Amino acid sequence: MRSPIPVFSVAEYLEAESKSEVRHEYLGGQIFAMAGGSKAHNLITLNIASWLRSQLRGGACQVFMSGMQVKLRAANQSKTIFYYPDVVVTCSPEDQDSYAVNYPNVIFEVLSPGTELSDRREKLVNYQTIDSLQEYVLVSQEEIKVEVYRQDGQGNWTKEVLEQEDILVLNSINLSLTMADIYEDIF
Repeated sequence: MRSPIPVFSVAEYLEAESKSEVRHEYLGGQIFAMAGGSKAHNLITLNIASWLRSQLRGGACQVFMSGMQVKLRAANQSKTIFYYPDVVVTCSPEDQDSYAVNYPNVIFEVLSPGTELSDRREKLVNYQTIDSLQEYVLVSQEEIKVEVYRQDGQGNWTKEVLEQEDILVLNSINLSLTMADIYEDIF
């Protein structure tokens, strides 16, 4: 038996999400529950967010962890999307929404078996449509490996793969993190 897939408005999603104990991502009318993360996933996320917060405190930029949504339009579509990245940094004075970041500069996703494909494909393509986004960072929890997608100023994106002795340079916020900063208490 076939049944229609429910389609929700942004307002319906936001209302339901405000009352839900489980977080959901919203992709153009459809709602998807998010799974919990491993200890390594949580530690890496905390390491990144804590380090960034300590360096950016008192400045124009704000750092948010996985409870803050990023709102955007789907690539080549007019559909609204809400994602919960693991860490997001915004430096825009226009970012005044209390529940979502609309002008991210840097987005981090810590890769998990259940989300890696989405983080590498769907989210990469959709995040790259955000004009303010300068860096999209994928962090492995299985090995010391960080992938950085950067906008080059001409609207083109480049990819850099970093390993144990490399340093993650975040040009958009003028900061650098070592792999030791990211992977403290993991490896």
